[in-house]
Amino acid sequence: MTPERPAGAAAHPRTSRSPKRARFPGGQEPKRQTGSGEKGLYAALDLGTNSCRMLIARPKGAQFEVVDSFSRAVELGTGLESTGRLGHGPMARTVQALRICRRKLDDHSVSNMRLVATEACRRARNSAEFIRKIQRETGLRLEIIPAEEEARLAVISCAPLVAAETEQLLVIDIGGGSTELVWIDLADVPHEDRRRAILSVKLGLRSETLNPRAKGAARVVDWISVPLGVATLREQFTDVEDDAARFALMSWHFEEQLHDFSPYQNPAPRDGFQIIGTSGTVTTVAASYLGLRRYDRNKVDGLRMTSTQIDKVIRDYLALGPEGRRSDPRIGRERHGLIMSGAAILQALMRVWPTDVMSVADRGLREGLLYAQMTRDGVLTRL
Repeated sequence: MTPERPAGAAAHPRTSRSPKRARFPGGQEPKRQTGSGEKGLYAALDLGTNSCRMLIARPKGAQFEVVDSFSRAVELGTGLESTGRLGHGPMARTVQALRICRRKLDDHSVSNMRLVATEACRRARNSAEFIRKIQRETGLRLEIIPAEEEARLAVISCAPLVAAETEQLLVIDIGGGSTELVWIDLADVPHEDRRRAILSVKLGLRSETLNPRAKGAARVVDWISVPLGVATLREQFTDVEDDAARFALMSWHFEEQLHDFSPYQNPAPRDGFQIIGTSGTVTTVAASYLGLRRYDRNKVDGLRMTSTQIDKVIRDYLALGPEGRRSDPRIGRERHGLIMSGAAILQALMRVWPTDVMSVADRGLREGLLYAQMTRDGVLTRL
């Protein structure tokens, strides 16, 4: 059964704080930066609350081929919860990471790029000043995108993992500073077109609200951006000393933020329902389930995990305790301090929408940025 919404009603974006109503005029994406370099290369940079990550790729058939990549935990959001501002240390670390990104872009003569910042910069009072500092010291122009654009790009990145039989799709993207959930109705889309329809999804834009039931179109039932991610949720419960109690409190606190999300009140049936999880938390849980001591994207991306398997990994994390998680090679040094807040979010979502299987996506905002650019330029073959 499709989650209920009054006939003809459009999807309404919600956040558990006052939402920011930024819109792109006419539903268009900002123009990308261009240069005179090698044609065919695209770059996508995601500056989040915890990490700075970039991909450089070229189109290849219906997908793309990664030419170079960069990832560094800059912890930009450290202290933001208490001060409302980006700190000097985190900003310095971020600028240093962005200098490396600039060198890579120059080395590859990238001519098509989109460089974005998300929740930490959306919330910080000094973010505009920081963006100017980045441009002054690295030459890179970053745009702070609204939560709805972040959610849309996460959905686009997952298009290749959408099953032909999927009629109700929930995409979850657990970030450092926020978690985006998007519920999509694909029941009116022919099976063979469902992946392609995902690439055209728009959230809260006028073109969609005019005809939400267009034949062959994916319909966004609802979406939400919860300002709680692995870093911000952890910061709110640092005063709870007991590991298991802290985990339980984080999980229930996150679930409380979902009450205004319409599918929370109208869960989908098991048949034709697919959850796709994209985030470092989800891929770490998958790697732990597989027992990978060295991460292998080819084994993780597209993996299907049952609720029982996910619960077992989370119970294992709790049994290890903080010290055990710190030394567990499956988790990794950069993620051990964040894995339990991420697992608390994941457990809450699997508790609210009990389903037998979750699809694991080692993809997210960067991949969505690449797909969006390449699709717009018509350089990808049909999915």
